[in-house]
Amino acid sequence: MSFDRLIDKIIELKNPTVVGLDPKLEYVPAYIQRRYLDRDGWTLKAAAKAIYDFNQAIIDEIHDIVPAIKPQAAYYEMYGHYGIRTLEKTIRYAKLNGMFVITDAKRNDIGATMEAYTNAHLGTTAVGENNLEAFGADALTVNGYLGTDGIEPLLKVCREQDKGIYVLVKTSNKSSGELQDLKLEDGTPIYAKMGDLCEKWGADTIGKYGYSAVGAVVGATYPEMLTELRKRLPHTMFLVPGYGAQGGGAEGLKGGFDENGLGAIVNSSRAVMCAYKKEECDERDFAKAARREVIRMRDDITQYINLK
Repeated sequence: MSFDRLIDKIIELKNPTVVGLDPKLEYVPAYIQRRYLDRDGWTLKAAAKAIYDFNQAIIDEIHDIVPAIKPQAAYYEMYGHYGIRTLEKTIRYAKLNGMFVITDAKRNDIGATMEAYTNAHLGTTAVGENNLEAFGADALTVNGYLGTDGIEPLLKVCREQDKGIYVLVKTSNKSSGELQDLKLEDGTPIYAKMGDLCEKWGADTIGKYGYSAVGAVVGATYPEMLTELRKRLPHTMFLVPGYGAQGGGAEGLKGGFDENGLGAIVNSSRAVMCAYKKEECDERDFAKAARREVIRMRDDITQYINLK
C-alpha cells in the first residue's frame, strides 16, 4: 500500500514530517523574482517560473531529511496554467529525489467527475492506446462529505496503483467545530463518524504496518481529539496540519502516534518556506534556512514519540 512506502521513508529518515510547499510569490527571494520578472515582466508566467526555482532549491536541501512534500493545489492554480505546470514539475522533481508527494487539493464529487479528479491527481488518463500520468502524486487529500459515492472511485486507484488518500476528519481551523463537532443521535460527533468511515473504506487495503490506504486529516490544534481518534482509528494514517504557525505544539502531537512512533505525519508550510525571513539571514541562504528549520522541527517532534 502507498502508506507503507511513506512509513518506510519515515523510518529510514527517523522523521515523521512533511513540508507543505504552498508558495506565494512574496515568499520567493527578490533575486529569484528578478531573474524572471525582468525578462517576462510582471506576469503569471514569470511568477510561476520563480516559484519553481524556489521549490527546486528547497527540495534539494531537504530531501535527505524529510520524507514527503505536500503542495497545496490552490497556490499553483492562482497562477493559471503556468502555475499548474509548476505544480506538475514540482511533483515530478520531488519524486525524482525520492520524496513521497501528497497533493493537497481536498477534492470532492461523485461519479464520473470524481473519477476525473482521481485520474488527474493519482491515476492515469487514457489518450488513445496510452494511459498517461497527469500529475502523478502518491496521495491526495479529499473531502468525504458526499459519502461513499465520492470515495469509491479513489479506492479503486488506491488498490490498483498503490496510492493513498487523506480524508478531512477534524481540521485544524478555528471554526471546524461548527459542523465537525456536532453530535449525531447516538452522541457520536460528526468528526468521529467520518473517522469510522475511513476505517470502513480502507478495510481491504491494510498494509504491512497495519495502516490502510485511507488516511485522515486531523489537526494539531486539537490534541485531545487527535489522541481520541488515534485510539478509535487503529488502521488510519493521520496527516496532521496546524503545527507551529497555527498554534499546534509538538508535545500535544504525541497522542496522534502509535506505540512505535508511527501512524502520523506532521505538516509545516510557511515556517519552512519563510525560515530565512524569520532568521533574517541573507535571502540567498533561503534553502539552507529551510533545511535548518526542518531539522529543528524533526527534533522538536521526535523528542516526544517513540519512533523506532
